[in-house]
Amino acid sequence: MEPSATSSSDAFRVSTTIMLPETGAQSTASNATRSQYNPSSAGVTMTLGILFNVAALVILTKAYNRFRRRSKATFLLFASSLVATDLAGHVITGALVLSRYSTVAEANLSGDPRNPDASCLVLGGCMVFFGLCPLFLGCAMAAERCMGITRPLLHARLVTTARTKMILSLIWFLALLVALLPFFSLGAYTYQYPWTWCFIKVMEDTTPQDLVFVTLFCGLAWSCLAMAFVCNTVSGITLVRARLWKKTCSRHCSARSHDTEMVVQLVGIMVTSCICWSPLLVIGLMSATRFRSKSLSADVENYRLLMVTGVRMATCNQILDPWVYILLRRSVLRRIYRFTKRQASFKGSTFRSFRWDAGSFQNAEKHSVKKI
Repeated sequence: MEPSATSSSDAFRVSTTIMLPETGAQSTASNATRSQYNPSSAGVTMTLGILFNVAALVILTKAYNRFRRRSKATFLLFASSLVATDLAGHVITGALVLSRYSTVAEANLSGDPRNPDASCLVLGGCMVFFGLCPLFLGCAMAAERCMGITRPLLHARLVTTARTKMILSLIWFLALLVALLPFFSLGAYTYQYPWTWCFIKVMEDTTPQDLVFVTLFCGLAWSCLAMAFVCNTVSGITLVRARLWKKTCSRHCSARSHDTEMVVQLVGIMVTSCICWSPLLVIGLMSATRFRSKSLSADVENYRLLMVTGVRMATCNQILDPWVYILLRRSVLRRIYRFTKRQASFKGSTFRSFRWDAGSFQNAEKHSVKKI
């Protein structure tokens, strides 16, 4: 069975057919294929991501200035860095993708998956870098909060603003190091269907180095999500126990309320990351493994469509992250709680008045019957 070679040659033949100016049936096919290169969805995603991340960054900056000398300052510094990284990812990768779309629309030239150019390599590196950074930062935030809740004295002694900035630098450096590995012959970046964006090479003639690279990328992502899950679980259990065993102390309760707010936000980040990144991680690893073992036959087109869907869901993570901080704040949750409570009490009073009116009507009817 050697279906992968046939599939890759057919795909390359299709892409070269699109590149050549033809007439008749081939021109119709070219027009139909050109309709796939609509940049509107990429433009809308980029615009929404920029607007939401800017709004969240403003909120976090104000909160950081207010809590500069408290334990929440470290968490806010991590969160601000995460939102700023997401914002930079939307601007840089969005600009590269839109540039690629404009090139395809003007020159009718789709990328060659076998010979990626310099812009494809840069775009692929940006996708990996800005994909790993939020996962690394979410994991670091969860670990920092877990230490702050379970070992507050140790946290106060070890975690400082200078060390937090050093950890942020190490996180960005590690993500950059992983993104640059294909430039040192470990793995490769290539054009992905519909040949307008670039990512890790997981289809068509994958090598052992490609399989190692995609395994490293997926392994790091899953490890970050797993560690964030463990830390958030420990933090949540500790807070629940503290609430069950707490004594009346306003200062203690205020500190615990801040911890609860941060853990709720971290859980929101973790759930969002799991939902958005799981499809791309699973599909990328499966496709690389099956292409390498030559067991992928007629499912090539399905895997290409799944890869496109997976990367779109991963992009949504950078759009949804800001909403975690915008919506899951104490002030917003308090307003939602009060509004819900007010609506519930209003419905209850309406129901009670309706019962009173119905009972009054029945008593008045009985009274009139007695008079008759």
